[in-house]
Amino acid sequence: MRWTIKAKPEKEKVEKLVKELGVDTMTSSLLVQRGIETFDAAKKFFRPTLEDLHDPFLMKDMDLAVSRIEKAISNNENILIYGDYDVDGTTAVSLVSSYLKTFYPNIATYIPDRYTEGYGVSYQGIDFADDNDISLIIALDCGIKAIDKVAYAAQKGIDFIICDHHRPGDTLPEAVAVLDPKREDCNYPYDELCGCGVGFKLIQALASKRNQTIQDLTPYLDLVAVAIGADIVPITGENRVLAFYGLKVINTNPRLGIQAIIKQLQKKVLTITDVVFIIAPRINAAGRIKHGQHAVDLLTEDSLDEAIGFAGEIEEFNSDRKDLDKQITEEALQQIQENKEEAQFTTVVYNENWHKGVIGIVASRLTETYYRPTLVFTKSGDKLAASARSVKGFDVYNALEACTDYIEQFGGHKYAAGLTLSEAQYEPFKSKFEEVVKNTIDKSLLTPEILIDTELNLNQITPKFYRILKQFSPFGPGNMTPVFFSQQLKDTGYGKGVGEGEKHLKVNVTQSGSPAIGGIGFNLGSQIPRIQNQKTFKAAYSIDENEWQGKVSLQLKIRDIK
Repeated sequence: MRWTIKAKPEKEKVEKLVKELGVDTMTSSLLVQRGIETFDAAKKFFRPTLEDLHDPFLMKDMDLAVSRIEKAISNNENILIYGDYDVDGTTAVSLVSSYLKTFYPNIATYIPDRYTEGYGVSYQGIDFADDNDISLIIALDCGIKAIDKVAYAAQKGIDFIICDHHRPGDTLPEAVAVLDPKREDCNYPYDELCGCGVGFKLIQALASKRNQTIQDLTPYLDLVAVAIGADIVPITGENRVLAFYGLKVINTNPRLGIQAIIKQLQKKVLTITDVVFIIAPRINAAGRIKHGQHAVDLLTEDSLDEAIGFAGEIEEFNSDRKDLDKQITEEALQQIQENKEEAQFTTVVYNENWHKGVIGIVASRLTETYYRPTLVFTKSGDKLAASARSVKGFDVYNALEACTDYIEQFGGHKYAAGLTLSEAQYEPFKSKFEEVVKNTIDKSLLTPEILIDTELNLNQITPKFYRILKQFSPFGPGNMTPVFFSQQLKDTGYGKGVGEGEKHLKVNVTQSGSPAIGGIGFNLGSQIPRIQNQKTFKAAYSIDENEWQGKVSLQLKIRDIK
């Protein structure tokens, strides 16, 4: 792995913050590295408040969206809340529909079928609205490129409000309102909201017209926190505030659907990492294996018994998803091995029988293994559909944009995208994608990077230091868990491989006579020879807690050893 140690922050800024905050130099350095250089910035970072949220009416078209919804309510129109089938979409639909239903009954929800309709706004969904006398569709986490679909709806007398966070194309759909902080002409102060975050801004705007305060909306923040974690958006600025308070709701009084998921777990306090790896995959499993509407049913249920029933179903979907994910990953790895002479800079695989619901997860697994921009294709009707994943620092969306001659449609982000193309274009596309990546990627990006904050001596790792580090959370893009490195380490002789096939590394290390501290390195079992026989080594790690037989101790979570 490639170790990149962050530049040391300016000494004057660090010393200034030490005086202003009364913290040690190490804590001050970590803050300055994160762009926190004043007392006020540190206060906002450590003590986020809901008052830090921006005025929703700063978002372009928000006034138009609110007035159209108010008009629909006063005219007794039927409103359809439409969203994508992933976590961001289903949480957004659950959030907006459950809020509107608190004062208006004519609300229906719609999640497209991943297999028969595909991503985003569908003609089938618009026909459903038409058949059910719906005259307003609020699209969440999708719609920014649905120009033809919005025009089709208009012919049927159906208006659209779009709440999206994906990058717009050159032309916007002719909707009543297009809420997207990534619009070129939108001056909203924060453009990294997820789809559910944009949905929250819409209900915040609606609430302000009903004399409700932000406190009245706090119960909805559990959904926003789940979406922020799942969609891997930066946990900075407004997202940090929403995630911070959303986690509080998850840990104190979550909605019944989330309670029902947590009930099956052994954890007392959930972090954003638990949201990403425990709650989100279960919500996602509904749309992957069966239908995204199951997730909305779970997240909007107001009977605990019913919610527990829905959560049980979703647990089964998640179990099926895991089996498929494992099987397809193995098949994809085998395909790469058989064709390894083909491409050097990309990983592109295809099997018409692979389950469309898990190709995104498989693409992530392959990216972890080979560390190349990756596409996993499967058959979808008479087309091929793919999920794309990228490596850190490389914009796969831009790479796909350079291949549009071969693609029928695509959308997404810098690091994750989806596309469809005809089977005849698969081989030409594959060659073009390899060529584009080869000519545009910085070759160093093809080696995984560990970004390290600073060097640390083991004797600096104290309970007090860890308590301060915990207050840096919630962690995520833009505010990653601090990573340190230490040199001249020695194992005390207890180092060994643990887990199935001894694939993980367990150590007990000292540094020039310091008290020993335990460490665990997941998937680092192969490094045992580097630490045996009192060899000195250096390690990159984060710090966390290990609970064993009721005792809690600090440990190193080792990322790499050299």
